[in-house]
Amino acid sequence: MLINKAIETAAKAHDGQYDKGGEPYIYHPLRVMLYANGDENVKCAAVLHDVIEDTKITERELAEIGFGKDILEALRLLTRQPDDDYMDYIQRLKHNPIAKTVKLADLKDNMDMSRIKNPTEMDFKRLEKYKKAKAILEKP
Repeated sequence: MLINKAIETAAKAHDGQYDKGGEPYIYHPLRVMLYANGDENVKCAAVLHDVIEDTKITERELAEIGFGKDILEALRLLTRQPDDDYMDYIQRLKHNPIAKTVKLADLKDNMDMSRIKNPTEMDFKRLEKYKKAKAILEKP
């Protein structure tokens, strides 16, 4: 099953990475995968959504593993470039059903402030940005 390859790839890629709360980073993409409603392509894109942006894995390597064009296109859209304006990036995701579904699941997990032991003003500002992004993606 392709989802098993996706989980294995994400686990290897994120090995040694930790989130803001000090937890192994892989927990985040796994939660996003669980939150994302959809078929196997959606689930694969969800668990892989940070792999290209935050690890050394490339799109080409993911294609060689066997992930298809629908997953790769969603991952390309979900990979934010350093010079991307955040809200422009969010707007681009609206037009790809897989990317949109994954980003909404990602935002749901990122907006869970209980994961951060001592939230700072910066964390609350980020939360507001995520709320705006969620509203954009949910708007028809």
